[in-house]
Amino acid sequence: MAKLTYKDSGVDKEKGYKEVELIKKIVKETHSKEVLTEIGGFAGAFAPDLTGIDNPVFLSGTDGVGTKIKLAMEMDKHDTVGIDCVAMCVNDILCQGGRPLFFLDYISTGKLNPEKMAKLVEGVARGCKEASASLIGGETAEMPGIYKENDYDLAGFAVGICDRYKLIDGKSLKEGDIAIGLYSSGVHSNGFSLVRASMKQAGVSLDDKFSEEESIGEKLLRPTKIYAKEIGSLQENLDLKAVAHITGGGLYENVPRVLGDDLGVDFDLSKLDLDPIFSKIQEWGNIDTDEMYHTFNMGVGMVVFVDEKDKDLALDLLEGKGQVIGKVRSGNKDIKINL
Repeated sequence: MAKLTYKDSGVDKEKGYKEVELIKKIVKETHSKEVLTEIGGFAGAFAPDLTGIDNPVFLSGTDGVGTKIKLAMEMDKHDTVGIDCVAMCVNDILCQGGRPLFFLDYISTGKLNPEKMAKLVEGVARGCKEASASLIGGETAEMPGIYKENDYDLAGFAVGICDRYKLIDGKSLKEGDIAIGLYSSGVHSNGFSLVRASMKQAGVSLDDKFSEEESIGEKLLRPTKIYAKEIGSLQENLDLKAVAHITGGGLYENVPRVLGDDLGVDFDLSKLDLDPIFSKIQEWGNIDTDEMYHTFNMGVGMVVFVDEKDKDLALDLLEGKGQVIGKVRSGNKDIKINL
């Protein structure tokens, strides 16, 4: 009878140790002075700076990247989906008025490739820097028999903080308040199962040209925008009534999450410049327009609601990164979109 080792079963601990060495410097660069531990310990320790916060509330968010991961694997480009992972978690925290504090990642794979995993973590670290969050820990699990050899998945968990009295909960929203749409960077991280099905139906390849500068794959892999700077600037200078992160389900499914039972929103997107990638996806899959707006962000990655008197100030602060797209009215959490 053969004597088996852990490596014989498909788990190579030495490669795990190599990955840790490869990512140590990358992770360290994200650390603020609030981080008390180095990578490699059992837990990440974080002592938040509570200056100016009288009644601290912690906010948390967890998410993944969905089947956008499949595109990264097919293109053998692994350094951007980590940004997506951070964005999906952090943007949710921003919706409640939170300042991102720290982030944890989880990677699972069929066979550990230290260099590939380091590229994933590099993307996570870039996202953390953009969000001003510290990457204080994570886990990489080698799981033969669960994943194919070159496949992996990525998920994350973020924690933020705000003063309880500055928590954004939508309760002050009223008729006449203005909806400002913050532009997305593209498809972001939702709807990629439909994207892939549409490409397959049309016989379109990731290597096909989208423009002179980009392939279709490169266009689709553009990272989800992180809105920490924009939301932070608005918070500091005016009263944000509500904020909605536009993910899967589009405006129709995400905006009602911040509305009272007696409110609705009329959106006018007729003057919004639609990224041509959405038109291409619709063409490839012969997708109804209504289905597109119930699936994708369609150019709006975040919606912020402000009092009409603060509209011009908000637009000035956004410096061309958004525009007025709607107004709150009486209703029953219903959304109407004019195209």
